[in-house]
Amino acid sequence: MEIKILGSGCANCKKLEANTRATIAEMGIDASVTKVEDIKEVIKYGVMRTPGFVINEKVKSYGKVLSTAEIKTLIQAQN
Repeated sequence: MEIKILGSGCANCKKLEANTRATIAEMGIDASVTKVEDIKEVIKYGVMRTPGFVINEKVKSYGKVLSTAEIKTLIQAQN
């Protein structure tokens, strides 16, 4: 599973990345987490408000910091 955090590196983006990494560790799944900070790349996903949350190249959320519970739900929906 490939997860991407889209954003400029703001506090919300960092918090979403931390929540994502904590969730993956808690679930014990094999997933890579990539931070995409290039604004041109972020726009390619159609995300106009950051942070964005992408699983396997599909945007699942943007404009808010997901909780670990919300992230877990999105990950489980992929399986």
